[in-house]
Amino acid sequence: MNDSEECELDLLENHVTLAALPESEKFAFLQLSLVDGVGTRIMARLIHRFGAPSTVLAATLRDLGEVPRVGPKLASNIRNPALLQRTDEVLEICRQEKIDILYPADPRIPTLLSEIPDPPVLLYMKGTFTPEDQLSIGMVGTRHATAYGRYMAERLTKGLCSYGCTIVSGLARGIDGVCHRKALENGGRTIAVLGSSLTEIYPPEHKELAQRIADQGVLLSETPPKAKPKAGVFPQRNRIISGLSLGIVVVEAADRSGSLITARHAGEQGRDVFAVPGQASAPTSRGSNRLIRDGAILVQDAEDIMEHLGPLSRTVEISTGENIQQPNELTLNEVERQVLQAIEGHASDIDQIVLQSGLPVSRVLSTLSVLEIQGFILRTGGRSYSRKYPLHSKRSAPTQKV
Repeated sequence: MNDSEECELDLLENHVTLAALPESEKFAFLQLSLVDGVGTRIMARLIHRFGAPSTVLAATLRDLGEVPRVGPKLASNIRNPALLQRTDEVLEICRQEKIDILYPADPRIPTLLSEIPDPPVLLYMKGTFTPEDQLSIGMVGTRHATAYGRYMAERLTKGLCSYGCTIVSGLARGIDGVCHRKALENGGRTIAVLGSSLTEIYPPEHKELAQRIADQGVLLSETPPKAKPKAGVFPQRNRIISGLSLGIVVVEAADRSGSLITARHAGEQGRDVFAVPGQASAPTSRGSNRLIRDGAILVQDAEDIMEHLGPLSRTVEISTGENIQQPNELTLNEVERQVLQAIEGHASDIDQIVLQSGLPVSRVLSTLSVLEIQGFILRTGGRSYSRKYPLHSKRSAPTQKV
């Protein structure tokens, strides 16, 4: 594909993923999404060519065939009259099972996910997103976890939950299940991205776990309800796990582990990739050790992860009322966070910081020194400081509240 085609494709994808879908077009969009062979890129091309999902469905086979990558078979699938009944069935199942459908530009979709190069056409969801899910970390690993892998997964999950991070994983056997359970056990939030549909939980022994996640977090799937699990879908869903996350932690992975696919997606999406070191001779650690060799960040505890996460693309207001621009601000003690919150994006005078924080001058001065050394603030004059990453700079969108 040449540069102009790539540029055009970016515009097409933005057209379908960023434009709000009118209520009158949602049924047609769902119907179109159920066509085998219609993914994000084909959907973008179709809507770009015909203007609306309903117009796509009404197009002739000849007109459909003029769209790049739409051959005779796919055009016939789009015009298949059986799709109408299938769409009605999906909507009825979603109503019965209390499954929400997230269409393009739905405000509930986390911004991190909507920004990836190939976002899902639509998502089926149980549970509720909260703004604090902007502080999500993906945790993945082998299905054949060792005692060491389980221990490290639990240790990292517990630490991340203590900082208020949401844990994202894939509900698979092994490391995924360990991370979901530990997050729930610690009262944290967790998101499970399924390769199966929300009505056909796989593996079946995780059905009860899935229900607990729906009650305390979110279950997500690209697969319509009642559809049987397909092996090829599972690697594809990994881009959503990384897309929802600020970074991906590979706890334990063999040479051909699906976790390495998630790590690759994370790198392509500009996310941080972390890996837990394992015994050199252990087959279940060969993949994670190779990631470290190739540049992944070695981690031993949650603090290692928090230290390496860079500034957020937007300010997040957490439940305490604090404005968070860097996830590692959550590692500060109460006094440090109190002083940091008293500093505006622009230069703040020491007297103003003392007044805003309500702390003694001596305590503020010593804390400012600590925050400067740790890289949270910058000295902008003899008596003034500013945040290193201002809360309302050009790189930040409006504050989102928890």
